[in-house]
Amino acid sequence: MIRFENLHKSYVTGLNKLHVLKGIDLNIAEGELVSIMGSSGSGKSTMLNIFGILDNYDEGNYYLDNMLIRNMSEKKAALLRNKYIGFVFQSFNLISFKNAMENVALPLYYQNVSRKKRNILAMEYLEKMGLAEWAHHLPNELSGGQKQRVAIARSLITNPKIILADEPTGALDTTTSYEVMKLFKEINDQGITVIIVTHENDIAERTKKVIRLKDGMIESINGEQVFAENHLKVVAHV
Repeated sequence: MIRFENLHKSYVTGLNKLHVLKGIDLNIAEGELVSIMGSSGSGKSTMLNIFGILDNYDEGNYYLDNMLIRNMSEKKAALLRNKYIGFVFQSFNLISFKNAMENVALPLYYQNVSRKKRNILAMEYLEKMGLAEWAHHLPNELSGGQKQRVAIARSLITNPKIILADEPTGALDTTTSYEVMKLFKEINDQGITVIIVTHENDIAERTKKVIRLKDGMIESINGEQVFAENHLKVVAHV
């Protein structure tokens, strides 16, 4: 479903160039439940942004469902995101003046689905999340766990093939975090690929593949060391 081949990404700030991803090779198959871990600055958020076609890369190749993703117009990138990807964020990113149902329905607005149909579908997804009775409540009337379940419902309403979650439990207490991870597991059991960026070991342990980044390279996958191989490649590249 997702494949990186010798992928590099740098950012230029003033006279400085920061090499963030350094020759990443990675395969994530359809239906996998994956966590990406690493310290601040290791490249995990950059990797997630490239997965989500929110950022470009400098060298190498990125394939999404066997399509080469490179230098796309924003219109084409948006179409692909709408077709393939649902996003879940630590800060929920709910619109404060829209109720839970309207927040969940919002992606369908951009697909020109009628208001009646998108509201019906939004209610179906809220019911799946156990939130039907909260459908007409604004975000500030919901708990953190409820907000995240609304955000998950919103990410699912377009029937994506991939869910990208950036620190989805970072603002939640432990019990609520485990409830959210249970939801991701149920989503994954339906065949949807789920990729979670996290810094929490107990959250990563609830996924089937754990990718650890260090200094812009993959250090290990499920505990198997790959850092040395990547380091040699970067040295050769430089």
